[in-house]
Amino acid sequence: MDNLDNRQIQNQSEHVVTIPQQRVSYGRASTVEAASDTVAISEPLTFFEQVNFFFSEYFKGFLFVILTSVFIVAIPKLFTEQGTRRVALYNFMKRILDIVGSISGLILTLPVWLVIPVLIKLDSPGPVFYSQVRVGQNRRKRDRRVYQQAEIDCQRNRDRRRDNYGGETFKVIKFRTMVNDAEKNSGPVWASKNDSRITKLGAFLRKSRIDEIPQFLNVLRGEMSLVGPRPERPNFVMDLTEKVEGYERRLEVKPGLTGLAQVESGYDDSISSVVTKVKYDVEYIENRSIWLDIKIMFKTVKVVFTGKGAH
Repeated sequence: MDNLDNRQIQNQSEHVVTIPQQRVSYGRASTVEAASDTVAISEPLTFFEQVNFFFSEYFKGFLFVILTSVFIVAIPKLFTEQGTRRVALYNFMKRILDIVGSISGLILTLPVWLVIPVLIKLDSPGPVFYSQVRVGQNRRKRDRRVYQQAEIDCQRNRDRRRDNYGGETFKVIKFRTMVNDAEKNSGPVWASKNDSRITKLGAFLRKSRIDEIPQFLNVLRGEMSLVGPRPERPNFVMDLTEKVEGYERRLEVKPGLTGLAQVESGYDDSISSVVTKVKYDVEYIENRSIWLDIKIMFKTVKVVFTGKGAH
């Protein structure tokens, strides 16, 4: 009888406490002392705990996608050296990387989107953002005969815009770094090292590459990629295609937010600098892979914090 009473008392003294999984992962679980038979625990997560939990879980998924992409692309036995399956898989994985990377970039740079517009308004009059027409990828597969036919099509006013510029055009988005209407009188010209059109804040934004952050939206829309040759304006594309050998090859792939030429060189300010960057762009095009894209992105982070490669 005594043993039965003891078991009943023991059962009445036992309580089940449910603790959120997030609390356990943060080391917030602790021993709970009950002063009565009824225990009620209600302690909601703080805002910072919710943000921390979201980012930790989000980047687990992001890392999984990246590692999976690298692993699949790194298996050469499954694909021929120049096989269409390999190219299709690379393009598919690259698009996944672009989507995940651009969304991650937009989330991580939220403080920049809040602070930089205010600073731009305080620094000089004019809009916060500006957009320019740039030339993107030429999605048409071409050989020499197709190029000749394209010239005929151009003369006949068929698909004139694409054939003139070599690729599809789109509007790139950037934080404004120059005075308002900087090219109203001069027209499209290269920015020089001590260009008077560049604002004080604009010089910092260009050096740190912060002015490029809005282009995550272009990447998300599929107009650009995270890694690739930088998109250029139509006037410059038409001019440089005639002056720089191999310049049209840059249009074989999507333009990028960053690229091998950007981490190894700076802004274009002369024909010689363009020649150097085209060599890097062609090197990237001929050796492109998911692994190379990831290495370039890590180098870009170094450029942003050290200023190397950004003139």
